[in-house]
Amino acid sequence: MMEDLVLMNKEFRQFYGSEGSGSPQWMNWEKLELLPSLFREIVLGEDGAELGGWMPLYRKYDVKGCIQKVHTLKYAQEICYNGTLIIKAVSSGLEIGTCNWTINGPKGNIACLSSSVFDSSHAMNFDYRALQGNDLIIYSDFSSPVLEDVKDNSYYSERICQNSSTLSADDDWEGLAELLLSTSDSLEEMEKLNFISSCIIDSVKAGGSVLIPISRLGIILQLLELISLSLEASSLKVPIFIISSVAEELLAFTNIIPEWLCKQRQEKLFAGEPVFAHTQLIKEKRLHVFPAVYSPNLLYGYVSRCQEFPNFMMQELEGESFNSNMDEPCIVFSPHWSLRLGPVVHLLRRWCGDESSLLIIEEGVDADLALLPFKPMAMKVLQCSFLSGIKLQKVQPLLKILQPKSVLFPEDLRQLISHSDTNSPTFFYYRENETLRMPSLKDHSELKISANAVSLIHCRRLKAESIDIGRLKGEFSLTNGKHQLRSGSDQADSLLNEPPLLHCGSLDLERLLAALEKKGIRGTVEKGNNDSDSENVHIVHVYEPNKALIEVRKNSTVISASNETLSSLIFNAVDSILSDI
Repeated sequence: MMEDLVLMNKEFRQFYGSEGSGSPQWMNWEKLELLPSLFREIVLGEDGAELGGWMPLYRKYDVKGCIQKVHTLKYAQEICYNGTLIIKAVSSGLEIGTCNWTINGPKGNIACLSSSVFDSSHAMNFDYRALQGNDLIIYSDFSSPVLEDVKDNSYYSERICQNSSTLSADDDWEGLAELLLSTSDSLEEMEKLNFISSCIIDSVKAGGSVLIPISRLGIILQLLELISLSLEASSLKVPIFIISSVAEELLAFTNIIPEWLCKQRQEKLFAGEPVFAHTQLIKEKRLHVFPAVYSPNLLYGYVSRCQEFPNFMMQELEGESFNSNMDEPCIVFSPHWSLRLGPVVHLLRRWCGDESSLLIIEEGVDADLALLPFKPMAMKVLQCSFLSGIKLQKVQPLLKILQPKSVLFPEDLRQLISHSDTNSPTFFYYRENETLRMPSLKDHSELKISANAVSLIHCRRLKAESIDIGRLKGEFSLTNGKHQLRSGSDQADSLLNEPPLLHCGSLDLERLLAALEKKGIRGTVEKGNNDSDSENVHIVHVYEPNKALIEVRKNSTVISASNETLSSLIFNAVDSILSDI
């Protein structure tokens, strides 16, 4: 799709722009001041500061360089990144190959939830169960407010909370799943596609052509099936065209990744039947696929009748032999949805004055703005929306099943999605280009210790802290997102030969004097006042059998003696009181 955009932009510059690599003429201040206010705001932004942010479109070799860095995954395949993160892709149900992601690491598990469809008629359904048990869900389905056409936000929020709370109170997980997997959305979608198909048939019966600049592959495939059946039932022989530089590649794409198809399509594949109707339509020459509107195999006579086609297209056609492939009326799928790039521009100029022809565009496109260069428009325009995400009524029930600790929502959904009860996860809201600090996802980390290392650990109980502690010399590593500890080869010898290096606990002075007394050492205690850190310091003056000094601090004890024998005796007395590892 990126390469398709590059080719369309190249054609646009060749037809309308200059051959130089500088800024286009419309970006000059003189030209910008002549633009309508709506266009000027798009180019400059509300405060007029966005003009400097415009950059030239990437080129073909940029796309190739980008794709070379992409690591492809199969359905539900797990891959380890940098030895730290385990990444897995699962179906979102929106389109063939579109997915949600899980990222598991030692600091927590994250799920990235994009636009998803629970019941799809072409792609593998939304695998929501694969997202269960994650610490954090990043919710990035931006289609919900558009799809819901929310007129009363409080009504939707209250309705969602009530439904979700009722189901939660009864622990009716089957009821939650039934609500999510309801076929009402897919049936509504099919009714919509049937209506569009009937409008297309009505237009071609009236002698008009139909132009469909829709980029959704799944919608195109389903419309092809419905249109072909309707044409056959009406005994109409109307050619269907797909004109795009990536059309052949996309259509072939549907046959090489069966694991991303819905169950019904997979069954067709395994039964040896065509997965989608386009394969048979191409064989019967009812569907024609071309990379560009000026492809040599298109009808020369048709192109020559279109005065809107640029001279460079006509020059490429001269001297060629052609077949009469593109008769009117016809049905054409072609990019681009913006109506500013690609074959749609030339075809729309051809048919915009025909009141029998039909243009089908997606909702969300500003129709008045998009059609402005083609006015006056006699051509009929059908603007429709398609299911492209999770409906708001299903968000809370979905979260009840997934049970994350925290959820990140876009700021636009703050008023539409609220906490349903005290058992709900914590909600956070993010904005574009703003950093959001999140609390730690895990209070502890997990450590995998090898069996031979466990046998070498000798733990002691620290009564004050109620924990067991031991000393181990080994290798610490982070592999496949998990902390691992293995013992070193000299572990056993080192534990036998080395004395305890660490003592834990506080030193009780009365117990210390008693332990010293048993070893024939006498001393007195006084409180020192020379500590620079202003912490309590106690000093034990040893006067028998020889002079020595024991300085006891909160976190350390220092023994100063006149000989090693006395120092060793004092150390043993301290060691008998404190826990060591």
